[in-house]
Amino acid sequence: MNSVQFEQSLLKRENLDTVEGAFEYKAGRELTKPGLRMRERIQIELIGEEGKAIRWYLKRYGRRPFIKRLLDWFIGTGRVSPARREYENIARLASIGVPTMRVITWGEDRDLLGAGRSYIIVSAVPGEALERCFEDYLVKISDDADAMKRFNRALVDIVRKLHEHGFVHRDLYASHIFLNPTPDGPELYLIDLARVFSPARWRRFRWRVKDLAELKYSMPAAWVDKFWDDFLGIYLREGESFSKWSRAIDRKVAWMRRRNHRRSKAKKVQ
Repeated sequence: MNSVQFEQSLLKRENLDTVEGAFEYKAGRELTKPGLRMRERIQIELIGEEGKAIRWYLKRYGRRPFIKRLLDWFIGTGRVSPARREYENIARLASIGVPTMRVITWGEDRDLLGAGRSYIIVSAVPGEALERCFEDYLVKISDDADAMKRFNRALVDIVRKLHEHGFVHRDLYASHIFLNPTPDGPELYLIDLARVFSPARWRRFRWRVKDLAELKYSMPAAWVDKFWDDFLGIYLREGESFSKWSRAIDRKVAWMRRRNHRRSKAKKVQ
């Protein structure tokens, strides 16, 4: 039995090969963040071949209220389910060489109004999110200039590859980039691709700025202070104005700080 056949047997055993089964699944660890409404994220731990642990992630998207689904149908946005959208985005980004998750399976309900409930199961990627591990990694390589250059180059490569093929992530925070240190250098993986899309050419500057601002906002201050200008300089194509991009990114970062400050104050009042 090859690995794909084995995964299919695990899906069938756990009753995860149908929409109904995926929504009835009670095992696993809930990872759902507050405010996700109809979305659920579940970490699944299974035993694979030769007793090796397998980690999958299940995302479930519930059926939206009828009135909202009817409106989506009229404007044409409800015909593609969130699970299908992420499945297609994973395939697109993998095809252009962006390291990311692997789809184990996905499925959706459909009716006269288009997509109803949907789910997708993806593999884990190696390493940890930059949000959790990067400050420790910076300390470890603080005296190794070559290691820092390799990391910065890997980060430029993954972001530039995404943008040069016309895509934007829309949530390009350090929590969605995973770092896997290896003897040959750092490996980076991009996750959470449900919101990836390809904006019209005339809107790409705005969306690329948003991605870059999210990255700058979420990376440790020690890295930003020392390496951000070098990162941006390598990222930009020949002929693109460094000062124009830098000002636009910093305006967006400042807006994000103000927004999050307001949210923090509102939570304290509650």
